[in-house]
Amino acid sequence: MAKKLYIGGLSYNSTEDSLRNHFAQAGTVESASIIMDKFSGRSKGFGFVEMSTEDEAQKAIETLNNSELDGRSISVAEARPMTDRPARTGGFNRGSGGGFRDRGSFDKGSRRSSW
Repeated sequence: MAKKLYIGGLSYNSTEDSLRNHFAQAGTVESASIIMDKFSGRSKGFGFVEMSTEDEAQKAIETLNNSELDGRSISVAEARPMTDRPARTGGFNRGSGGGFRDRGSFDKGSRRSSW
């Protein structure tokens, strides 16, 4: 059964092909993916490799953790399953609920005489 590995510390210049080739040293690579930022299109600096067997995955962890790929030292670990995360709220004031304060109605006769 295939085993998924988390790869951290990737260079922004790393490609899925370079990741796949690097991990082929440890065995058969089923898939290799680099996580990209959806806004900038740039790598987020981490990715995942799926090795074909548990033994190959363990070999990859032991031999490739702290190895160099594209000029950077990478970390290799067993990938953890995704967990449900609470929904994110927008704005800068996440703790206070964000939005605008009600500052009362604007009135020409208010205390402020000049704008």
